[in-house]
Amino acid sequence: MASSENMKVEREITERGHKDEERNEEKGGFMDKIKDFIHDIGEKIEGAVRFGKPTADVKAIHLPSINLHKADLVVDVLVSNPNPIPIPLVDIDYSVESDGRKLVSGLIPDAGTIHAHGSEIVKIPVTLIFHDIKSTYDDIKPGSIIPYRVKIALLVDVPIFGRLTLPLEKKGEIPVPYKPDVDLEKIRFGKFSLEETVATLHLKIENKNDFELSLNKLESEVWLSDVSIGNVELYKSVKIAKKGISRIQIPMTFRPKDLGSAVWDMMRRRGTGYSIKGNIDVDTPFGPMKLPISREGGKTHLKKGEEEDDDDEV
Repeated sequence: MASSENMKVEREITERGHKDEERNEEKGGFMDKIKDFIHDIGEKIEGAVRFGKPTADVKAIHLPSINLHKADLVVDVLVSNPNPIPIPLVDIDYSVESDGRKLVSGLIPDAGTIHAHGSEIVKIPVTLIFHDIKSTYDDIKPGSIIPYRVKIALLVDVPIFGRLTLPLEKKGEIPVPYKPDVDLEKIRFGKFSLEETVATLHLKIENKNDFELSLNKLESEVWLSDVSIGNVELYKSVKIAKKGISRIQIPMTFRPKDLGSAVWDMMRRRGTGYSIKGNIDVDTPFGPMKLPISREGGKTHLKKGEEEDDDDEV
C-alpha cells in the first residue's frame, strides 16, 4: 500500500516538473520575442538618427556696391545639414587677402542655425575700405585691378562629432576705382540773347582705370568765371576704353541776363575760367558705379555757331 502511494507521489512530481518546463519554455520564447522587437526598434532608431558631418561650398561672390571709397562684397555660402536636428553656426571667421597680404578680416558670432536635413545660403558681408588698403600697401594704385582670395572658416556644433571647422576659399578680382578726368574744351553758342542762350558744351572725359567704362548718365553743375550758369544732364550711352578718352557734346540753355555783366566780359575775351562738378553713372565689368567728376580753375574757349574750330575734334 505504501509503495502504491509513493509511485503516485513520484508521478505527480514528474508531471509538475514537465508543466514547469513547458511554462519556462513559453516564458523564454516570449522574452526572446521582446528582445528581438527591442533590437529591431533600436536598429531603426539608430538608422533614423544617424549623424553626419555638414558640408559647405562658396556658391558666389557679389559686389552690390562699389565707389571711390569702399567696396561691399557679399559671399554666398551653401551649408548642408544631413542630420535629423538643427545645427548651430557658432562662428564665421573670414579674411580677404591679395597676393598673400591681408586686406580685411573679421568674426561673425552666433551666425544662425541650419535646419535639419536642409541646405541654406549663408550670406557673409565684407567691406573693403580703399583708403586703408592704399595707405597700407603703396603698390596698390587707384584705377588698378587687384586679385583677391576670400578665406572662410565655419565653426559648427554637431552632436557626437562636437565642434567642427569647415574651411573654404574663393579667388577673384576687384577694382580700385579712380575718378575720371574731365576738361570743358569749349562752349559753342548756337543762339545768343539776354533771355535765352542755347549752347553746346564740348566735354572731354579721360578714363584713368584699367577697365572700360560705359557711360549711361551725366549730371553736373557748370561755373564760368565763378558764376554758375546752371545744371546739365545727359542720358547717353558712351564707351570709354580703359586708359582711354571720349568726347561728348552736352546741350545747355541758360539766361545771360541772370548772370550780370560777367557774361559780356566772357564773350569779349573769347575765353574764360570754368569749374564743373557732378557725377557719372557707368557700367563696368564689375557692376554699376557712380563716379564723381570735377575740375576747378580750368580754361575754356567760347565760340559762336558760325566760327570754325581751331582744333580737330576726335
